[in-house]
Amino acid sequence: MQKKKILNKKTTEQDFEKKVLELAKTGLTSEKIGETLRKEGIHPKEHSKKISKILKENNTYINPDLKNIEEKLEKIKKHFETNKQDKRAKREKDRVYSQLRKLKKYNKIPLK
Repeated sequence: MQKKKILNKKTTEQDFEKKVLELAKTGLTSEKIGETLRKEGIHPKEHSKKISKILKENNTYINPDLKNIEEKLEKIKKHFETNKQDKRAKREKDRVYSQLRKLKKYNKIPLK
């Protein structure tokens, strides 16, 4: 197994913000943006602003918890549509929907 040599790239605050916004346009959440930057050798902790704060300032912030739960609910709904006899999937759908409602209520986001 070969070790990759990671170079610490010193980037300015402006370049860092541009890179974060560029990754946000591809549909990544703040968690995934941080992972991607670390893989590239850019460590977010070396910069003064947090990724989520940069995204909030530019109105591109998506709550990662909310996005993950919504995606999970869609997968379960799709499965349940094709497998009506699956009682466990029905129960899981109800459980995840309840989880989504609680999170939206906590974040003061109106239910659809």
